[in-house]
Amino acid sequence: MGLLKRLLDRFRKDYDDYDEEEWEEEESPREIDFNNREQRNDYVRNCLEKMGEATKELENLNFEYNMVTSYLKDMEEIEALPPEESEQLKDCAKRVSLLQERKTDFMGRPHRITDEKYRMVERMEDQMDEAFEKIADAENYQELIRKDLSRLEGEKHAYLYRKNEVMRLISDTKGMAIICVTALGLCVLLLLFLQFFLEMDTQLGYLLTAGVAAVVITMIYVKHMDARRELKRVETGINKIILLQNKVKIRYVNNTNLLEYLYMKYGVSSGKELTEMWENYKLEKEERERFRRAELDLDYNEQELLQMLKCYQIQDPAIWLHQTEAILEPKEMVEIRHNLIIRRQSLRRRMDYNKEVVAGTSQKDIKALVEKYPKYAKEIMQTVEEYEKKFNAK
Repeated sequence: MGLLKRLLDRFRKDYDDYDEEEWEEEESPREIDFNNREQRNDYVRNCLEKMGEATKELENLNFEYNMVTSYLKDMEEIEALPPEESEQLKDCAKRVSLLQERKTDFMGRPHRITDEKYRMVERMEDQMDEAFEKIADAENYQELIRKDLSRLEGEKHAYLYRKNEVMRLISDTKGMAIICVTALGLCVLLLLFLQFFLEMDTQLGYLLTAGVAAVVITMIYVKHMDARRELKRVETGINKIILLQNKVKIRYVNNTNLLEYLYMKYGVSSGKELTEMWENYKLEKEERERFRRAELDLDYNEQELLQMLKCYQIQDPAIWLHQTEAILEPKEMVEIRHNLIIRRQSLRRRMDYNKEVVAGTSQKDIKALVEKYPKYAKEIMQTVEEYEKKFNAK
């Protein structure tokens, strides 16, 4: 919400800096009639809704970004230890690592899950319920978005088809009007010929011709005007669908990026694979726990390692119990750091996308609208303020 407030405050500041006397009218885009109040308000609200969604997305991304950054800072703290303390930490980590290996050897049996994935799930065990929920929600939402896009595309094609029909009808009415006028002219000529050359009484003919022509032309005019109104309604519908499609496409991009990040974070390619990995992990853990009870020495050394890490101001010392190899082997530390950096870069790209592309573009669009249509500036600013109050009230 703080980001949305800053964006709206900056927009209002830019708006206050403009001199209305220097603004000039520009031609409206063909796609949207900005002189139409409904279309203009829909456009502004659409921009504000995109800014609001980007703000919510950024709040979630900032939390994840700070957590990854905290892990990286812990690694820097460990690598920056003085030689003596580093050796003590490595000795303790080595004892823990050896005891863990002995336990694994004692369990010598086919594993249901690889050690790498076991350690990964073990590190994230407290997050697994959240992981299942996030991936399931994201996958379900992805399917809903696809259906929405498909439905909107179908509606747009239906509107376009209707637009072509209406345009043909307008063209037909014009043709019918030309034919009617031509026929009227021919009838008048015929009546004139009968009146002056054959000296017939054509007064009734004139009356009939005028009456029929009046009825036919009126019907054609009514049909033509109905078609024009229908065309305007259809074009308005097409514009609304395009705005909705753009908003849904942004959601699709964000949700696709979220799914890719979650799959990368949990080392899976689908929610089904995560479920299988989790079930195998639980069975594996039960068997390992039976042997772990006999490894009291391992527990003692792990506690010692935890105390050492707490003394070194490590924010999340518990995680290092499951990655002692990183303390002992620089290559392992580099690999973990590399993975964390990739995760943080992915988060940064998503943050930049929402801040610069989604929120920034929407802000520029509203600002550009105010510049092009200064006579609607106060109305647009009122819409912005109303949306801000509504957004902050949520």
